[in-house]
Amino acid sequence: MSSHIASLMQIVDRSSSFVEYGKVRQVIGLMIESAGPVASIGDVCFISTSAGQKIPAEVVGFRKGSLLLMPYDRVTSVAPGNLVKNSGSPWKVPVGTGLIGTVLDGLGRPLEKGDPIFGLTNISTDNNPPSPLSRPRIEQVLPIGVKVIDSLFTIGKGQRLGIFAGSGVGKSTLLSMIAKHSDADINVIALIGERGREVKDFIERDLGLEGMSRTIVVAATSDQPALMRVKGAMTATAVAEYFRNRGMHVNLMMDSVTRVAMAQREIGLAAGEPPATKGYTPSVFAMLPRLLERSGTSKNGSITAFYTVLVDGDDFNEPIADTVRGILDGHIVLDRELANRGHFPAVNVLQSISRVMNELCTPDHLRTAEEFRHLLAVYKEHEDLISIGAYKKGANSHVDRALKLYPDLMEAVKQQADEHLSFPEAVEALTEVVYKGAAQT
Repeated sequence: MSSHIASLMQIVDRSSSFVEYGKVRQVIGLMIESAGPVASIGDVCFISTSAGQKIPAEVVGFRKGSLLLMPYDRVTSVAPGNLVKNSGSPWKVPVGTGLIGTVLDGLGRPLEKGDPIFGLTNISTDNNPPSPLSRPRIEQVLPIGVKVIDSLFTIGKGQRLGIFAGSGVGKSTLLSMIAKHSDADINVIALIGERGREVKDFIERDLGLEGMSRTIVVAATSDQPALMRVKGAMTATAVAEYFRNRGMHVNLMMDSVTRVAMAQREIGLAAGEPPATKGYTPSVFAMLPRLLERSGTSKNGSITAFYTVLVDGDDFNEPIADTVRGILDGHIVLDRELANRGHFPAVNVLQSISRVMNELCTPDHLRTAEEFRHLLAVYKEHEDLISIGAYKKGANSHVDRALKLYPDLMEAVKQQADEHLSFPEAVEALTEVVYKGAAQT
């Protein structure tokens, strides 16, 4: 008994009844400046308002001895002199299998009110990527049920792919096809900076019950503070990491990484960072690789990631698109011209690439895909002459063959949103159109 009392006394001695508070000094734009308390970058503090609210805010910087806090919620009720208390740790989100089929906000809280979910584990949202030497090589094909990608840009489990497109070209529809038809164990979908109306449309119209039955959605809409939008991307990645660590093959889909970068730019500018390339601050280009490298393979499981990138004015060389393309393991380019013709998915075959396809596919499959791209390239090279009638049939046998097969080639990579082909069926369809033409010529 005496030893038990002694151990309790030691705990009491180590404990402190002293709680340190800071005070709000001023609010400038998106930033709250506080005199104290002692805190580190990334710590979550709670601001007590006169209305009885406790607003969570994250430490994003320091200025002349003061903390710079970025709130997760609106700051309309914050006033000078409000007390600020440090939680002592970064934000953590509860994760578990009970979240499957639910929609979360950027902080990991269910958006729909319902019964409490039990059996969840609190995890940090900002984790380090796996060590480069501990990552297994990508050796397994991941069929995703979209025949143009399965047959021409075969994806492996743990690959990271960018989907580059302007607005209204079919990104959301393509993501929903992947979510419903791929062979992954679970989907984690992050909707960052979307219009509020589009979130429910995507869930009910594009995903439906079939897609939601194995999906967790994290939604941070455009009206929410910049930090909430960045946190939404971090939360979705952390949820995917949780399931990867339990040996599962996860699909992580983020729409869009461009809006994450824009939110980080808002934070950087508010904290006093100088604008660099086209107004983006240095912290944006530091954050992107740290976020994107967290997906991929690990010794336990894999995260196959699809990041959509919005390209302003269809400029595929703008800073964010260029940076993301250099980090990822391939990219799919969606073409507005194809979408205007009613060709879906509007994948531009000649501008898209999978950097691990050569290590995943058989030699026959690779030859077929190469021949398909060759025929398409020959047609595109002479398209102007063909369209004005200046090309005479028989002048070039390669052009003759490409001209004859072009309608079949394009038809072979079209697909309805509710249509599903297995991986062997997609490869067989490609082989049939390419070599059927070879036999006829």
